[in-house]
Amino acid sequence: MLPPGSTIGILGGGQLGRMLAMAAAQLGYRCHVFAPEDRPPATDVCFAVTRAPFADTDALLAATGGVAAVTFEWENVPTTAVSALAAVVPVYPGVHSLDVAQDRMAEKQFVEWLGGRTAPWAPVSSRAELADAIARIGLPAILKTRRFGYDGKGQARIHQPSDADAAWTAIGQQPAILEGMVEFAHEYSVILCRGQDGKMVDWPVPVNEHVGGILAASRLPAPPLVQAQAAEAVALSRLVAEKLGHVGVLTCEYFACADGLRFNEMAPRVHNSGHWTIEGSLTSQFENHIRAVAGLPLGPTDLVLPRVEMRNLIGDQADDWQRLFAEAGAHVHLYGKGESRPGRKMGHVTRLSR
Repeated sequence: MLPPGSTIGILGGGQLGRMLAMAAAQLGYRCHVFAPEDRPPATDVCFAVTRAPFADTDALLAATGGVAAVTFEWENVPTTAVSALAAVVPVYPGVHSLDVAQDRMAEKQFVEWLGGRTAPWAPVSSRAELADAIARIGLPAILKTRRFGYDGKGQARIHQPSDADAAWTAIGQQPAILEGMVEFAHEYSVILCRGQDGKMVDWPVPVNEHVGGILAASRLPAPPLVQAQAAEAVALSRLVAEKLGHVGVLTCEYFACADGLRFNEMAPRVHNSGHWTIEGSLTSQFENHIRAVAGLPLGPTDLVLPRVEMRNLIGDQADDWQRLFAEAGAHVHLYGKGESRPGRKMGHVTRLSR
């Protein structure tokens, strides 16, 4: 176990790093953030900052003096950097989790190997392969880059064969997968945390609402169809964490279909759909992630009150802060990003009720 007063390094300085640093401070730890931006949100609340590109392993290694362990808040950190750091300081989660989560094709193959079911898909590495994939998967479908896709980025919908050229151009003609669209009633996520000793906890399963590919809200309790599938989804997610040797929070997203659940994607980190756990659970996802990284026992995940809603503040929605601060029972989190832009997550608000 890392004693209080130890320093934990965080690769990435966004709002997730910010909330991790706040949870670490509550437990008596300091955080050293490694990030390329001038002044990312996490720097407001951390002990030290190293500003350098993630690919600059020399700069990252030079900054590890005094750092007892390292974690990350973003799954697109280069695995070369993580491997270099892991040679001199413990890094949680490990490279295996990143290798799988960074590549949509590897992710789907891994989950299918474990017996999970995904949407129908096919690999695409050329325009000719896209035509073959359309013939095999059918339309409508979504063309997704294998790497660097989040919040709807790196995706293009194909409704008819004539859309294929524009879709291939839109994703930059990169290696991709074509994913068939499935009919689903809800999207939901399983958020769990695995300790260094292999013990796991998971939170009650929220249903998620997306607008324009961006998470708008997460709510509990989930609808009956999601609740009926929750135990199976949790079991699969726990198997994913175990086989990856994952340490820390892991989030797996699912579609609730009439014929059963389908795995969508995973994130080897704390996740937007778990922000409600800060006020809504006895132990937040951020605290348990720090506990796992530090080798501490994991905390309980029971709900504080039976009904919870977390709503993201996207773009200029955060400009309504005066009304939100005046609302009784509204737990408002602003990320200190300054300029609001369409599609940019500026904060979130959580509400609890009976």
